[in-house]
Amino acid sequence: MRPHELAGAAREGAHFLAHAETEKKNRILGTLERLLLERKKWLIGENEKDVDRAEKELMPKPLIDRLRLDDNVINEMAASLRDVIALPDPVSEIVKLWKRPSGLLVGRMRIPIGVICIIYESRPNVTVDAFSLCFKSGNSVILKGGSEAAHSNRALFALIREALSLEGMSPEVVQLVDTPDRSYLYELLKMNDAIDLVIPRGGEALIRSVVEHSRVPVLKHYKGVCAIYVDESADTVQALNVCLNAKVQKPATCNAMETLLVHKAKAPDFLPQMIELLRQKGVAVKGCEKVRRLVPDAEPASEQDWHEEYLDLILSVKIVESIEEAIDHVKKYGSEHTDAIMTSDYTNAWRFLREVNSSLVLVNASTRLNDGYQLGLGAEMGISTTRLHAFGPMGLEELTVTKFIAFGEGQLRS
Repeated sequence: MRPHELAGAAREGAHFLAHAETEKKNRILGTLERLLLERKKWLIGENEKDVDRAEKELMPKPLIDRLRLDDNVINEMAASLRDVIALPDPVSEIVKLWKRPSGLLVGRMRIPIGVICIIYESRPNVTVDAFSLCFKSGNSVILKGGSEAAHSNRALFALIREALSLEGMSPEVVQLVDTPDRSYLYELLKMNDAIDLVIPRGGEALIRSVVEHSRVPVLKHYKGVCAIYVDESADTVQALNVCLNAKVQKPATCNAMETLLVHKAKAPDFLPQMIELLRQKGVAVKGCEKVRRLVPDAEPASEQDWHEEYLDLILSVKIVESIEEAIDHVKKYGSEHTDAIMTSDYTNAWRFLREVNSSLVLVNASTRLNDGYQLGLGAEMGISTTRLHAFGPMGLEELTVTKFIAFGEGQLRS
């Protein structure tokens, strides 16, 4: 199918889907959940073709881990579908009403965006997450996964189409770009008459390439340079546990901690313990001069390191004089993705919340929690650091816009 034909089919599908009943949408998602669990063995077999190729091409282990579909990942995909089914349908929700002096009742109603193109790398589970969220929010979706997950994405796409057909819904509501040819994608990105929004999920290079070539609005985040500041008053045990989780639980994700900032009064007690725990997990530590006085064998941190999104078991560590210096560091080097403070000081907690304007700011909790599922949104489309339309995890509501509606009794404009 040529790019304009694929985009046109998605646009036609969007017309059918925009007014679909919630019950029917939920029934289709439930059918997809059943198919995922029934065809688990086949899905894993298809995924193994991608994993085998990645291993032969010596892809880094964290990326292979993101690529793999095993029993647990498929169960999580099924659970994610159940969560989306349980969420309220945002389409046609009236979010606000107010009355004008003329008696005109004005409101805002949620409607689908239309056709959304999702471009993603490595993780094939995004195929199901993206479809389920777009579908429940009334949007037709064009899926463009990475070539490294081609077999997995085709298999999941086939199950999605089967679920739609079994329940009598037009299969045009979901399209798969099944070619590694970048010119095909670049042609799609010019079709602002057929596609309403592009959401890239992946590394900085992918996102910048999409932005460069797209005539369609793009929701994006370039980097996840996430920091945790350990305040003077932080509970040591709690801070050790949270920081370790934020760095090592899944280091190749955009919400993993990349920078650790520690108050100078806390550092002598906290940092040697923290660095020992990190090293036990294989983390390479880069520190400022003050850190290296406490831990002499830490690697020196360069100016560039404070900007880095490592997506690996590497961490930059800095001792700061005050909460002011910590906040200034986050503002200068951060990416407005996810940042956290560990503190027992109520005033410092609220100051950090007010002055750090990332998409999620946490107090005494891991940056890894910036995720739609963890925040109660069900599956998510990604984490937007674009401040227009959506900021932070993109769940169902973030995949709609609002139109104005008005109820009158013959009002005229004089």
